[in-house]
Amino acid sequence: MVNSEKENNVKHFLDLIQKSRKGKFKVYIGMSAGVGKTYRMLQEAHSLLRNGIDVKIGFIETHNRKETHDLLEGLPIIPKRSIFYKGKYLEELDVQAIINLRPEVVVVDELAHTNIEGSKNTKRWQDVMDIIDAGINVISAVNIQHIESLNDDIKEITGIEVKERIPDSVLKAADEVVNIDLTAEELITRLKQGKIYTADKIPNALNNFFKPEHILQLRELALKEVASQVERKVETEVTGIKNLKQERFMACISSNHTTAKTVIRKTARLANYYHSKWFLLYVELPKESADKIALDKQRHLINNFKLATELGAEIIRVQHTRVATAIMEQAEARKITTICIGKPHLTLFKVILSTNIFNALLNKLSAGETDLIILS
Repeated sequence: MVNSEKENNVKHFLDLIQKSRKGKFKVYIGMSAGVGKTYRMLQEAHSLLRNGIDVKIGFIETHNRKETHDLLEGLPIIPKRSIFYKGKYLEELDVQAIINLRPEVVVVDELAHTNIEGSKNTKRWQDVMDIIDAGINVISAVNIQHIESLNDDIKEITGIEVKERIPDSVLKAADEVVNIDLTAEELITRLKQGKIYTADKIPNALNNFFKPEHILQLRELALKEVASQVERKVETEVTGIKNLKQERFMACISSNHTTAKTVIRKTARLANYYHSKWFLLYVELPKESADKIALDKQRHLINNFKLATELGAEIIRVQHTRVATAIMEQAEARKITTICIGKPHLTLFKVILSTNIFNALLNKLSAGETDLIILS
């Protein structure tokens, strides 16, 4: 017991040392392109420079916006890395050059960017984490539509599935998250004035992503996200308050991939809101053993496990003949407070046949203090 306490104390101290060695991470977040995230980052870089801070530009995407481009004047820029790809040279963030130069602060735009094939990391957010681990402070930016757990919400609002995404854990790792907010009217005015896209792209943008009702909903998501980040900071750093009842969520998925991603993302959002631990449970029935399950279902399962892991879940994979029993056993063993399942996509006949499963689950839940959420 004494040895265990000593080991925990040593680990805690090592964690403190490691944390102090890491750089600080600040993220500007916005509801869409054109709200002024890059502009604000460059303004901050000038302010830091005037105050004697060694700040450098690692990567900035001005999108040929004159006001933004003009702000680069007078700021020290670290040359980008040139990579020959598919017959032409492309430029990427030079992570090693930044680590070698060791500026106090580096500005790195487009956090959700996918790196060119052959780069050390697949995503720019991974480059940023390497820079922070090297003890360098980073200022970066991202739009709300690139946050992984909001992917389904964004698709529902805009009709567009955003391909470049960052795990929620990246924002969670930020020491400071700042929302760059504009009204829908202000953003549309900027668009019409040619301050976001070139003239030929404006009509299409107005009829799609930049519809007022879309902007309002995206703005609400951005405000909620930043409010949640601030609340977490207040709880952990200012008051030190912890929930009297520690919430623990468990998402349950089957090999049916149509609802799994929704259940995973929505459970991740809930867990993130409550700042709590969460699990992903897959119960493998005898008919779904490795030698019987279809290859496409296997592939979907692996992708769903990967998605859940990126969103901070601990994966539980068990073999059982009864789904309801397996769910309750895991819920009890891990002190789960809320179980999340997908809305069954079944015919009435199948629902009747499945009644015993749901009854068994509901009866066991009603006897305890575990909540059940059926996600649409």
